[in-house]
Amino acid sequence: MSSGNSRREDGVRHRLWENGVIQVLVPMAPPLLQMNGYVLRDEDGGLTVVDPGPRSRESEKVWEEVLRELGASWKAVKQIVVTHHHPDHYGLAGWLQEHSGCRVWMSKRAHAEAELMWGPASVMESALPAFFARHGMPPQQTAELKEHQAGIWPAISPQPEVSHVESARSFAMGGREWLPVETGGHAAGHLSFFHPGSGQLLCGDAVLPQISPNVSLLPGSDPEPLRTFMDGLSRLRELPARTAFPGHREPFGYFADRIDRLLLHHEERLDAAESLLADGPRSGYEVCGELFRGRITGIHQLRFAMSEALAHLVELERRGRAFLEEKNGEIRFFRIDGC
Repeated sequence: MSSGNSRREDGVRHRLWENGVIQVLVPMAPPLLQMNGYVLRDEDGGLTVVDPGPRSRESEKVWEEVLRELGASWKAVKQIVVTHHHPDHYGLAGWLQEHSGCRVWMSKRAHAEAELMWGPASVMESALPAFFARHGMPPQQTAELKEHQAGIWPAISPQPEVSHVESARSFAMGGREWLPVETGGHAAGHLSFFHPGSGQLLCGDAVLPQISPNVSLLPGSDPEPLRTFMDGLSRLRELPARTAFPGHREPFGYFADRIDRLLLHHEERLDAAESLLADGPRSGYEVCGELFRGRITGIHQLRFAMSEALAHLVELERRGRAFLEEKNGEIRFFRIDGC
């Protein structure tokens, strides 16, 4: 699939794939260490940047170097497209927009999610710890979470002025027309872009080749994220994708098989979560600790593990396999007898 034309000098990394898709390896914090941005070039030399990555001085240098290696100036960047609002995809968009003067595109739903998380009226720094506290997280960790949430701002500032992609209309990038496909679960309003002629799919974090995308229940967001995620996977599976370009790890060709494995994985996780309720009610924090035993090393990972455990528990409730009760400000989940 790769042309073999790649650069790996002084921390700057980009790789050319067929049909002119340029993969840019953008550094980010552990545990993932890097994410994939993409560049598509028009016939006149204009560039579309897809998912520029989180803001840091190191990631800024990557884009400065990549533009030089491509023989392009900031003026060549004609548009920035963001698949979803997470900082490792959205964070550098405002900085790139300041330098290029171009438009930043994302779905209307994803933009609303960015406002919920990072907008001027956002209360997520207090709402998320309070939400997790109701689900059993101890005060010491909710205090850490509040500090962690506040610490994200440098990675997403300045924030861009955003235009909205309409999922019912084709979207031009790199001299080709792409079909936007909106899904959710990992991130509300997530956009993938499919090119029917080549079978290429820019899939962001909707489908990843070796790791399972995080599915999160968050206050004020999608109340049924796992259902949304699995429905989205089923729709993406209908696409005849030949090569998927993900937000993390390497482009891959086994797209339908990967979706089947992800769907099975979450059914197995639902069974595991349900089995943890067999001996009595559990808080979301307790279920999280069992589901992710030995894999949580800090507040960053705990945040995502907790959100994912809750996503599975509310899906069990939706399917009639569990129910929840709130008493004295704490929520506990019960297994329904006979399940």
